[in-house]
Amino acid sequence: MTDTITLGGHLMFGSAQDDKAPATAGRDGSETATSGVVVVLKHRWPTYLALALVVATFTDGLPALEFLAWLLVVMPVCYLIFGALRGELHGPGVLMLQAAGLLGFGVLALVALAVDHGLGRYVLAAGWLGHAAWDFAHHRTKNVVPRAWAEWCFVVDLLGAAAMIFMS
Repeated sequence: MTDTITLGGHLMFGSAQDDKAPATAGRDGSETATSGVVVVLKHRWPTYLALALVVATFTDGLPALEFLAWLLVVMPVCYLIFGALRGELHGPGVLMLQAAGLLGFGVLALVALAVDHGLGRYVLAAGWLGHAAWDFAHHRTKNVVPRAWAEWCFVVDLLGAAAMIFMS
């Protein structure tokens, strides 16, 4: 299953780096099979870290609803911090879009806490899936956060949402 998820991440995101890594050649000048595997593994480190975090977080069951809601609010705050540190919130509408994301995800977290816990998990799962789409858009546009962060967060959000749906 890990190979399937990793392959899916590779096909969806391409390299976690902005540039393609140069191919490694064998002694005769041909590209070695090992070099291709090393390049893929080297660029998949955000996915592997995310998989490790998801396994560590959800192996013993679902964390408390309050913790999952808190994470849904923290995720867009991280984007604002990254954007501020990278100086990427100055473009037209960028800060407003990030603030709207924070507001939207915050509202979903509050709704999830206000309703029945069973329904709340599904509301949070929808929020985490929405944040996965947010991550994907940021990864593709190369804006606000580093691409490795967007990739890592996408995997965490997607698998976390799946855990909330299927482990309820």
